Amino acid sequence: MKKNVLLDLSQEFAVEVIAVARILKDKGEKGFADQIKRSGTSISANIAEGNHPQSRADMISKFEIALKEANETGYWLELLYKTNYITESEYKALDSACTSIRVMLISSINTAKERQ
Repeated sequence: MKKNVLLDLSQEFAVEVIAVARILKDKGEKGFADQIKRSGTSISANIAEGNHPQSRADMISKFEIALKEANETGYWLELLYKTNYITESEYKALDSACTSIRVMLISSINTAKERQ
């Protein structure tokens, strides 16, 4: 079976986001926890769907949704860092992973659009 780097990276990121959400929930921050968990896990879910599309347009659409979710997750990570819910090192690690996913999504979307 062929390795899917983007899906693997996004699933690992989702696991890390779930861990952050649990910590936030334990601190009584259910709102923040729910928001980042929803957007952070949606990235890999949409990538997984995009890997089994009905058409190239469907794949592009799913990857574009994943990109939007990654952008939203980046926003929540920055907000959590600026409000001291996560440390600078946690923020940098999570933001770096999120940025890598965004770069890969943009590249995949552009390649798919060129081939359309």
